[in-house]
Amino acid sequence: MRPVRTLSARRRPFAVWPAFALALAAAVLVVPVLPDAARAQSAPAAPTPLLVPTEDGMAGDMVVPVDKSQVLRVDRRFTDILVGNPEIADVMPLTDRSIYVLGKKLGSTNLTIYGPGNRLIAVVDLTVTYDVDGLKARLHEIVPGEPVEVRGINGGIVLSGSVSSPRQLERVLSVAERYAPEAVTNLLSLNGSQQVMLSVKVAEMRRSTARQLGLGGITAAAGAGSNFSPVDIAASPAALVSNILDPQSFLTAGLGVLDGRWFLQTALNALEEKGAVKVLAEPNLIALSGDTATFLAGGEFPIPVAQDSDDDGTTITVEFKQFGVSLGFTPTVLDGDLINLVVSPEVSQIDPNTSVTVSGFTIPGLSTRRTTTTVELRDGQSFAIAGLLQSNFSDNISQIPGIGDLPVLGALFRSTEFQQNETELVIIITPHLVQPAPPGALVAPTDFFTPPTTAELFLLGKVEGEAAVAPATAEARALGARPGGGISGPYGHILK
Repeated sequence: MRPVRTLSARRRPFAVWPAFALALAAAVLVVPVLPDAARAQSAPAAPTPLLVPTEDGMAGDMVVPVDKSQVLRVDRRFTDILVGNPEIADVMPLTDRSIYVLGKKLGSTNLTIYGPGNRLIAVVDLTVTYDVDGLKARLHEIVPGEPVEVRGINGGIVLSGSVSSPRQLERVLSVAERYAPEAVTNLLSLNGSQQVMLSVKVAEMRRSTARQLGLGGITAAAGAGSNFSPVDIAASPAALVSNILDPQSFLTAGLGVLDGRWFLQTALNALEEKGAVKVLAEPNLIALSGDTATFLAGGEFPIPVAQDSDDDGTTITVEFKQFGVSLGFTPTVLDGDLINLVVSPEVSQIDPNTSVTVSGFTIPGLSTRRTTTTVELRDGQSFAIAGLLQSNFSDNISQIPGIGDLPVLGALFRSTEFQQNETELVIIITPHLVQPAPPGALVAPTDFFTPPTTAELFLLGKVEGEAAVAPATAEARALGARPGGGISGPYGHILK
C-alpha cells in the first residue's frame, strides 16, 4: 500500500497545495458536469458520494468508471489515505473532508482512511469498472421503454432484464459492446411469442399426352400357329367391321397378305393416352426462433454402396436416399410481428430414365426440383415460391428402311410415337406467431363424438350417440354449439 499524506488538522487548508489544489479542485468540479450536460434534461446529476463509516470501520462499496473520477466526501476530518493497489486507482485529498478518486485500470482494491492520531476512520471497497452509468443513459435513448439492467462485475458488464424483440436485443448488445468490447455477459430474456408455425401448401399438377400410330409386329409365318389371325376382307367383311367397332380388338387387329401357304402379318397400333396427376401436401411445422424444422412426405429407396474391407475385399452396403416432398425452414422473429424466413423446399421423384447399372445393380435416379430463398413478412402474410413450369416433348419414328420413306405409302410401314409431359409446381407458405395454450384449451376432433348404443345403431339407425358428458371447458362447449361442429363438421385439427 502507498500512503498518501493529507492535510493535517492543525494546518491551514490548501497550504501544501497553493496553486495545484485550486486548479485540481476546479477541474474536478467541472469535469463531471461536461459529460452529463448532454443528458441533463433527461436525468439529474448524480450527487457526490458521502462516506458515513460504521462502528467497525467498514464504509461499503464505491464504483468508479475507468478513466473517470469521482469525489468522495467524508463526514469527519481525516489525515491519511492508503490505496491497496495504486495501478487500479489513484487518490488525492482536496480538503480535509473530500477525496479525489481516479479510476486507472479495471479491477478492485480498497481505500483505508485514517484520522487524527492514526485512528482508523473507514475502509472502502473500490471497484473500477466500465462506464455503467454512461451505458444506461445511452440505452435509455436508443431503446426507450426496455427494462434493461446494467451492472459492472469483475471487469465486465452484465446485462439482465428483458427486451421485446430480437431486434431490440441486437441493438442493446451492439451498444454494450461499444462500452465493453468482448466483456459483455448477456442475461437478457425475450418477451412475446418466439415460436413460428409455418403452414405450407405444396401443389403439383402433372399432365401427360401420348399418341401412337403405325404398324408393328411384322412377321412371316407358314400355316397355323401364328400370333395373329389374318382377316380375309373379301370373304368376311363383317368380321373386319366387328374388329373395328371393338377398340380392344382393333388396337391389335391382324392384317395378313396371303401368298400360298406363306403370309406376311402385322399389327395395327393406334393408341392415345391422356393423364393428369395431382400431388398435394399441406404440412404444418413449428420451430423456435433461430432453430430449423424439417418435413418429408415421401419415402426412401435403397442404393448399394461399395466399401473397402480389412481383408482387401469390397463390401457392399445399403444406403437409403429420400424422395418426395420435403421442406426445411429457419424462422427468426424480428421487431414486432416481422418474421425472417429461410425456406428450402424440395420435390423429388424416382426417375427410371436416369438409372445406372453398376456391377449388376440397377440404381434408379432422382428427378429433383429444389429452391432456397430468404424473405421477410408479417404474421399471417403468404407468399408463393418455386412456381416451376416444366414441359417435356419426345417423338420417335420406327420404319422399314427404304419402304418407309415412300410418300403416302410409306406411312403404312412406319410407327410413330409422340409423348408430351407438363408439370406445374407451386409452393405457398404462410407463417404464424404461436403461443402455447393452457391445459384444457385445445380441442380434439373426437371430443364431441359419442359412440351409439345398440338400440340407437340398429333400431334408430344412428351412427352417433347423444353426448353424455359435457365438454370440459366453456371454450369447448362454444365450439360444440356451432352449426358446423361435431363429427359432421369440417375435419382436421382445431387450431387456436
